[in-house]
Amino acid sequence: MDDDVLALLALGETVGSTAELAHIEECERCADELTALRDVVMLARPVSADAALVSPAPTVWDRVADELHLSPDARALGTGSSDVGPDAAVVELDTRRRRPVAWRWIAVAAAAGLVVGGGATWWIANRDQPVTVLATATLEPLPGWDASGSAVVETRADGTRVLVLDLSSSPPTDDAFQEVWLLKPDVSGLVSLGTLEGRSGRFDLPAGLDLSEYSVVDVSQELLDGNPAHSGDSIVRGPLRA
Repeated sequence: MDDDVLALLALGETVGSTAELAHIEECERCADELTALRDVVMLARPVSADAALVSPAPTVWDRVADELHLSPDARALGTGSSDVGPDAAVVELDTRRRRPVAWRWIAVAAAAGLVVGGGATWWIANRDQPVTVLATATLEPLPGWDASGSAVVETRADGTRVLVLDLSSSPPTDDAFQEVWLLKPDVSGLVSLGTLEGRSGRFDLPAGLDLSEYSVVDVSQELLDGNPAHSGDSIVRGPLRA
């Protein structure tokens, strides 16, 4: 889902295409994110029209300015003490897009009129650790299956890596389950990442695992037979690309 669409929906705006709104209904991850953003909006907005807003301490703006790497002129604009005219320098935000989740939370809180102290400001800005996308994969169906999907490898601030996986549909699980793997391109080696519940999942990658060697994402249908080996019945598969 587009970050801006989720943020605007949380604010109560009438936005989003039919396909995007249908996606939210079906995608647990996006639906959870929207619900959490709406919670922020509810916290940010006063419970009544005559509710008094408390002015934050000057240190709050200082922390916001530090986070945005604002210039001295832009800092002065935020405090209302600047004589800078319409030709003031524009702060480039494209380099900040490495933290999309945190920025979406800040934007929603600001748009909802949130005025908070330093502790709450820290919570909003740090709700999710910043992540860097290392690689992505388009997952194509294998013979006998019609599911498709995508996979993203993210690196957290602490250096740990996680595979975020989404499928278009979830096969029946009456007598079987789905398992997520990383394979070598020639299928000479494989690593199990765990069981996929539903259509979406997040899987921590083993420390030291070489993704240039185990570069293929695979989701298999496994029978409840106690055999930990790959069944050979893959639902989707796709190579990771940096």
